[in-house]
Amino acid sequence: MADPYFFGYGSLVNLATHDFPDPQPATLKGWRRVWRHTDLRPVAFLTAIPDAASEIDGMIAHVPGDDWTALDEREWAYDRVPATQSISHPLTRDVDIAVYAVPKDRENDAPNHHPLLLSYIDVVVQGYLRAFGSDGADRFFATTDGWEAPVLNDRAEPRYPRHQQLKRVETDFVDSRLQRVSAKIVQPA
Repeated sequence: MADPYFFGYGSLVNLATHDFPDPQPATLKGWRRVWRHTDLRPVAFLTAIPDAASEIDGMIAHVPGDDWTALDEREWAYDRVPATQSISHPLTRDVDIAVYAVPKDRENDAPNHHPLLLSYIDVVVQGYLRAFGSDGADRFFATTDGWEAPVLNDRAEPRYPRHQQLKRVETDFVDSRLQRVSAKIVQPA
C-alpha cells in the first residue's frame, strides 16, 4: 500500500510553519499557482490550477499518521486532488500524493475586496528562499498569477496565523519582487 503524501506549494514550503514528517522538495507538472478570491474568507487564497505548459516547485510531506482528517481541516477551503503521476520527487518507495486546490465553483471576481496578505507572502517566499534559493523564489513569482490584487501590508500586525519573522535580506527580496510584478501595496484601514 502506498504511503499518503501531499504536495504543498505555498506556506507548506516553509518548514517553520508545520511539523509534517519527511518533507522533500518536489515539482508538480501541469499546474501553476494563482491567487483566488472566494466567498470563503476576506483575503485571497493561493491555489494551484491545471496548466499543461507550467510546473511549480513545492514540498511533499507524509500525511501524519496516514490520516487525512487533520490535514483536510487545515486546508478546509480546498479540495484534495490526486496528483501522484504529475509529481517528481526524490522518494524511491511507493507514495500516493495529493494536491489541494480551491474548487472552481467557489471563485468570484472580487480582487479589490480580497487582498493578498503580505504576512502570508512573506512566509511563502521565505520558504522558497530556504528550500530552493533565490532562483526558486523567483520561479515562485514567475509561476503565480493574480498579482494585480492589492497586497495588504500587515507586517506590523500580521493577520496570517503562521506568520514568521523574516531576516532583512528576505524582506528586501520580497519587497523587490513585489515591485517587479507591479504589486499595489495598501495599508490597513
